Amino acid sequence: MNLKQVFNYLFIFSMVILPTFGLIKFHEYMDYYEMFILAATGITFILINKYWQNFSYLVSTILIFSFISIFLYEGNLLTSEKQFALKYFLSSQSAIMWMCSLYPLSLLMYWFYLFKKNPFLGNFASNLTWIATVMGFVGLLVRWFESYLISIDVGHIPVSNLYEVFVLFCLITALLHLYYEEKMNRKELGAFILIIINIAVGFILWYTFSKGADEIQPLVPALQSYWMKIHVPANFIGYGAFAIAAMISIAYLLADKGILKSRLPSLVILDDLTYKAIAIGFIFFTIATILGAVWAAEAWGGYWSWDPKETWALIVWLNYAGWLHLRLVKGLRGPLLAWWSIIGLLITTFAFLGVNLFLSGLHSYGEL
Repeated sequence: MNLKQVFNYLFIFSMVILPTFGLIKFHEYMDYYEMFILAATGITFILINKYWQNFSYLVSTILIFSFISIFLYEGNLLTSEKQFALKYFLSSQSAIMWMCSLYPLSLLMYWFYLFKKNPFLGNFASNLTWIATVMGFVGLLVRWFESYLISIDVGHIPVSNLYEVFVLFCLITALLHLYYEEKMNRKELGAFILIIINIAVGFILWYTFSKGADEIQPLVPALQSYWMKIHVPANFIGYGAFAIAAMISIAYLLADKGILKSRLPSLVILDDLTYKAIAIGFIFFTIATILGAVWAAEAWGGYWSWDPKETWALIVWLNYAGWLHLRLVKGLRGPLLAWWSIIGLLITTFAFLGVNLFLSGLHSYGEL
């Protein structure tokens, strides 16, 4: 048995032990749904690791740094101003700011690699993306812990406002990118996919420094539900996949016009990647929409009320359902579907952000 196999078995063991420990120690604070989510998370991580070995390294690193941060806090939120490691690296805000610093640098390295084709630059860009993703996830997990240090009543999973979900969007999009990058053994598309991630980073920085959005706030009553823990992440897997599809479509259109064609994967590969990204996004967005309907029935007494957010979610779903229908049933390929994918991202962006900002409704939580 080699070292890699030993680590794999240790990871599986930890994904059984940690949820079990959580259930034993904190069961009195959890309902049956939360217990199920905790157990299912461990099982899901084991299944993902079966198909993506690097996932176990990612999760293990995130957990190690998160536990170090929790240990350093010593149960007192004010410790972050005294401990050097917390203040500059492992408090939630410090870790997220590292993420926001490293993703732009990664984008720059990917573009250098696209033109130079130097393997060192490609590996450097990829490693920067991995480190930024680790720091972002550490930031979210530590933020979750910090919310409970403020008060048990304030404590909640950090996916409840625009600041937190934009961080989540960056991380999920980066994870999907890193997965495809490894499976394809091609790094060129990082130059395009990291653009959309860095647009989100720009929003996070603006929202933080102009609005103080990094401050942890109590949940509004409508979000005090276990459904938020699965509805929001499922939604953002969909959003991240749709964003990747749109950026690959931009690369497709450039290559189709002869721009950077020699430096990008073939049109067939780009088309296939766009399809895979949209298919994954559509599956998770469908799951999220169904979960949202169940949540709405519990919170407001009805599965569907034609609220603006619900209406635009349906528009997004129909848009990508139409895209998949034309590709799978009609066999359509080429620039039309690439443009459709890009326009689809604009529709999705309005459904996520524009509805909250410009249309009033039951889902109007995310105001700037």
